[in-house]
Amino acid sequence: MSIITLSRSSCSQGRIIAEKVAEKLGFECLSREILLEAAEQFNVPHVKLDKALNDGPTLLERFSHGKERYIPLIKAALLNRLSKGKIVYHGLAGHFLVQDVPQVLKIRIQADKDDRIAEKKSRENVSDAVARALLAMEDRERDSWSRHVCRMNPSDSELYDLVINLRGISVDDCVTMICNTVALEKFKMTDKALKQIDDLAFAATIKATLVTKYDKAIVTSRSGKVFIKLPDAMSGVYKTKVEIESLLSDIPGINHLNFDIKSNTLPRTAMRK
Repeated sequence: MSIITLSRSSCSQGRIIAEKVAEKLGFECLSREILLEAAEQFNVPHVKLDKALNDGPTLLERFSHGKERYIPLIKAALLNRLSKGKIVYHGLAGHFLVQDVPQVLKIRIQADKDDRIAEKKSRENVSDAVARALLAMEDRERDSWSRHVCRMNPSDSELYDLVINLRGISVDDCVTMICNTVALEKFKMTDKALKQIDDLAFAATIKATLVTKYDKAIVTSRSGKVFIKLPDAMSGVYKTKVEIESLLSDIPGINHLNFDIKSNTLPRTAMRK
């Protein structure tokens, strides 16, 4: 029972490769379905999640963290699905959302630029020049998004276990390479690894629930024991704890809540001085 994430630029045969790998291995193939599940679970319009993943941040959003608050929702939905195993995910940012799970096989597909342009021309029924311009714009958007939200360069080979350049390699050969790699012992899902994903998924669900009020909250979880840290000092620590407990009251499985919240209110003795 393994998990594969596949990252690529647009028009790079990524969807076809992911579907073929999933079919060959008997896995489920996921992409935009995760957005629909996140939208339903957290009652957020699907279009907002779509824009959060696919559009680069505007100047205003770089200061207001506009799109960033939707990422925990998508991460929670993805991790909850990955906890079931046997999945190939080829949506944007898969490599970022599962960086903490070493057993996940993270793939990067590199396609020849001329092949990408030809694919874009065919899909959009546009000229060579327009296809080239559209791809350049999409690449800039993805790069800007990854650098701003993930603090990562999506082309950085260190983010992946395997980088495959399709120049001179057929889609079928690429599929074979991926299937052979995921069969290695390193990528087999152990009970420990699945437990790790369960804990990450639970923490992500809690983070997603808090994000509208406490977007900077750092959440970790282990077997239902949840630790929440707020990096910014708060004026009312007790009130904050009560509010967080109320926000999380509908989430089953929380055995204990631990808080790390600093007060920005001076002690009365210090105030008298």
